[in-house]
Amino acid sequence: MNMPSHRNAARWISELQEQGYCIIRDLVAKELVQGTAHDLAPDFERTPLSVGAFYGANTRRFHGLLARSPRVEAFVGHDLILEIVKTILGPHCDHVQLNLTQAIEIVPGGDAQPPHRDQDMWPLHVPDTEYLINVMWPFTPYRAENGATLLWPGSNHRQEDILLPEEDAIAAEMDPGDVLIFLGSTLHGGGANRTAATRRGMIISYSLGWLKPYELPWLAYPPEVARHFAPAVAALAGYKAHRPNLGTHEGRCPSYLLEPEIAGGRGAVDALLPQQEALIAAYRRGELTPDIVGSRSGEGLLVTGGLT
Repeated sequence: MNMPSHRNAARWISELQEQGYCIIRDLVAKELVQGTAHDLAPDFERTPLSVGAFYGANTRRFHGLLARSPRVEAFVGHDLILEIVKTILGPHCDHVQLNLTQAIEIVPGGDAQPPHRDQDMWPLHVPDTEYLINVMWPFTPYRAENGATLLWPGSNHRQEDILLPEEDAIAAEMDPGDVLIFLGSTLHGGGANRTAATRRGMIISYSLGWLKPYELPWLAYPPEVARHFAPAVAALAGYKAHRPNLGTHEGRCPSYLLEPEIAGGRGAVDALLPQQEALIAAYRRGELTPDIVGSRSGEGLLVTGGLT
């Protein structure tokens, strides 16, 4: 059960916005973490080491965790985590989505990961807008000596700096049950494991719903898998159209794929923002002029994906 201090989302949001990260201690029961780690242990054992200068040859990584362990749903849909995520990302999108669910093991040896910001996956950056939030759950203790994630506090306010002094970094030391949350704009990297034991955990990240995610959700969680998720988790995993008309299937919100089939199929249905509905209605009534439309173009009258 969460302690009362955990419910103070404002505290963690403030730390995130100021420092670029926060660590919440004992947020979930250790038994839940242990059960999830047990479920995923066979996948860790059979997954080859990663390839590439960024992933690092001393790591194992695999994805689609919602389909590998039913316990992962409790982490993905954790109410406090979602409150924090939606508060920070929500003003910039219609709804948030899963960016990835990834298990990571750092084996002994190798180098630390190059410092990076995860938001740099996307080529355009809007000032004062966060694109994603990472949530890291340790399965084993994270310590500086076994590769705990390195973070540069306040680097979310210094995004023009590609590198910062190594001595300014902190190691996010945690135990199972704790959680590390950090912004996509925060400079970070996996540490080097200088011990004889592996470091295991998972990272669940959430992004703006109109971005292309790191992990393609419909391949990770096809309808026959996603229909067993709670509706809110299925929506996070791609089964919810992002208004206006983004991420549809056959012109409909893809959530219909999780419902029983209807004989004869289904027709296309718009998914528009309220202001777009209002603008179209005003246009139909003849109440718009070119100068009015020009002054309100940011409201997207002609970018609904199907209007001509």
